[in-house]
Amino acid sequence: SIGLIFAFANAVAVAMYVVGFAETVVEMLNDVDALMFDELNDIRIVGTLTVILLLGISVAGMEWEAKAQIVLLVILLGAIANFFIGTVMPSENKKPKGYFGYQTAILVENFGPDFRDEETFFSVFAIFFPAATGILAGANISGDLADPQSAIPKGTLLAILITGLTYVAVAISTGATIVRDATGDHNDTVVDTVNCTDAACTLGYDFSICEEGGCKYGLMNDFQVMSLVSAFSPLISAGIFSATLSSALASLVSAPKVFQALCKDNIYPGLSVFAKGYGKNNEPLRGYVLTFCIGLAFILIAELNVIAPIISNFFLASYALINFSVFHASLANSPGWRPSFKYYNMWVSLAGAILCFVVMFVINWWAALVTLLIVLALYIYVSYKKPDVNWGSSTQALIYNQALTHSLNLTSVEEHVKNFRPQCLVLAGYPNSRPALLQLVNSFTKNVSLMVCGHIRTVSRRPNFKELTQDYARCQRWLSKKRIKAFYAPVFAENMRYGAQLLLQAVGLGRLKPNTLVMGFKNNWSDGDMRDVENYINIIHDAFDLQFGVVILRLLDGLDISHIQGPDELLSSHEKPPVGAKDALISVNLVKDSDSDSCPSKSTSNQSSPLIIRDIKSPLSLTDQRLLESSQQFKKKQGKGSIDVWWLFDDGGLTLLIPYLLTNRSKWGDCRIRVFIGGKINRIDHDRRAMATLLSKFRIDFSDINVLGDINTKPKKHNKLSFKELIEPYRLKEDDMEQEAAERLKAQEPWRITDNELELYKAKTNRQIRLNELLREHSSSAKLIVISMPLARKGTVSSALYMCWLETLSKDLPPLLLVRGNHQSVLTFYS
Repeated sequence: SIGLIFAFANAVAVAMYVVGFAETVVEMLNDVDALMFDELNDIRIVGTLTVILLLGISVAGMEWEAKAQIVLLVILLGAIANFFIGTVMPSENKKPKGYFGYQTAILVENFGPDFRDEETFFSVFAIFFPAATGILAGANISGDLADPQSAIPKGTLLAILITGLTYVAVAISTGATIVRDATGDHNDTVVDTVNCTDAACTLGYDFSICEEGGCKYGLMNDFQVMSLVSAFSPLISAGIFSATLSSALASLVSAPKVFQALCKDNIYPGLSVFAKGYGKNNEPLRGYVLTFCIGLAFILIAELNVIAPIISNFFLASYALINFSVFHASLANSPGWRPSFKYYNMWVSLAGAILCFVVMFVINWWAALVTLLIVLALYIYVSYKKPDVNWGSSTQALIYNQALTHSLNLTSVEEHVKNFRPQCLVLAGYPNSRPALLQLVNSFTKNVSLMVCGHIRTVSRRPNFKELTQDYARCQRWLSKKRIKAFYAPVFAENMRYGAQLLLQAVGLGRLKPNTLVMGFKNNWSDGDMRDVENYINIIHDAFDLQFGVVILRLLDGLDISHIQGPDELLSSHEKPPVGAKDALISVNLVKDSDSDSCPSKSTSNQSSPLIIRDIKSPLSLTDQRLLESSQQFKKKQGKGSIDVWWLFDDGGLTLLIPYLLTNRSKWGDCRIRVFIGGKINRIDHDRRAMATLLSKFRIDFSDINVLGDINTKPKKHNKLSFKELIEPYRLKEDDMEQEAAERLKAQEPWRITDNELELYKAKTNRQIRLNELLREHSSSAKLIVISMPLARKGTVSSALYMCWLETLSKDLPPLLLVRGNHQSVLTFYS
């Protein structure tokens, strides 16, 4: 946003300098009565021809521009010397026009202000300010300097010193030698009868008639007073030509260079066309044409006093923002910010920025407001579009600084139930392999709490860490592109459980640490290796041991789409498919994960990359089509419906908090919470009132409370038989073998279910069967079911039996979340 404003200011500056040159030429033409039309149109004609000539020099290249600047500099130095020589050469012929040589009386009279025609200090300042806008001339052509780091500070500071001294010396010299008003008439000498006290009177001239106005000479009226003072007046005109043309040339070169650099980043639409360079020096010819057009448009105004304040406004905005950027970079305290200027101070930069903003508004408040709105609009556009460019900006450094400071501050604060947030570690594998899982979790964590996308990559050989780094950048980009606010955290591990332990223990920073583990339900558990089931169940136990809450999502069609892959892909905008490839789809894994729909994706050792190209012509089966549609269901607005909360155990309130957070989102806003609780038939009304009171105290909005008086009824016989068939392959059947053989088999396959275990947990088994019956009866049309997850005592309930409980409880239902908190309160009565 600074760059565009600055480039535009430079382009308009071309017009100002050219109009200044044209005014002098037209003044000379007027003196010899050689005007073509009138003064205004002549300025436009001369200005247009001049800017065309300057464009030709600029297009010729930096060598020609540099040579032209040297010639112009010599003329300018000669003109300045000529002026100072003229100040010590008084002439009788010049006295009627107000020039008397160095006189103390004139200096004293001119020292105070005398603003006329409603002018003020700041209106005059606005016209004079462009004289100081060449300060960045060196920085603008930094790409063409041999040693910019050394040349720019030295050149800029010397330029400020020399021009500052020159401006002050010229102001003092003219103020000490020329009166403000003069008639130019030799007969206006002082006579005895005239009573006047000004400096001209003491020097023998009476210019009191000028008080009525109409005088053409003197500091206030004659723009050519330097020619009058100088030893050789044509040299002053040459100096004006030199000053205006050299400044116009510098601006004409600067604006396209800045503009070209800006356009190369392709931030603003339609500007990339100006990024193209030509020749060995990469000259921005298109930028020159654009600058020429902007300059020409302002030259047609032909009024120097109108153009100058416009430029002042834009340059002040640019300098204010540059000063603030430097201050911001210092404030960020980035190790990469190492100013080499010995006397640099960040507070001087801030003071400069504030001063520039104040002066902008004092000069012209509405123009300053418009400029700031333009800058703000450009900045907001960049912030919103987030272009894929990296400047190593000070904003980035400051955000890091603030994040680090706040993270450290958080660690010193005790956790409180009012500030509890479900910070989720989601075991999703590659982010695009289980989009439904990420989208649902994102719905209740976005802008509320932390979400980490964990990915365990099991390897049987030496891990490829280079590939891991590349995947990290790619996956994080994918999450950003899909607007899923999450971090990607991959690990290599020997098996799933070890990888999960690493993530559970190591992911996070201080208080920004996950407290809830989220996984997909292992849909195909009965078809795979039971050791994977053992690992899966042990991950749940490990999470509880580490004081994590656990959430498991089950969809009827499953979660894992890594073997098909739909519209989502991990390729970034820079990693386009090869040209000529026919509608390629990106698939995450070579083969479907062996632990499909469980926790993370696995990457086997024979896979060189997580991405392969799959021909779109191979048709998808109906199952895969259904799975693909199902994977996007949480991306769209849910419409009217219900979120059914089956709050069967007091786990601290996580089972209630997640649905509440979901209904705060626009996608789930039309859904109402229905609460189901267990109870006794003779106490249904009492239990309903008690729960309604509790939910009101928690300030959780609900549409209905259902007390299940028949929750402890025995399940139907055919459902019990189905459960028996389900567990049959996993039973130990110790009664059919010797005790030693049974113990040996149980040691080798710890997941096997013993007869004693079955008998001991018969009531719990029947409860899961019965709950599934009730779920199908009451919640078959719900948009989402959230139910308290049953617990299994570690070491006493085998993983196969626990998996059978989870399978039986959650089968043939709408999307279902099994939730279990870590029994720490997450809800409070107090706001």
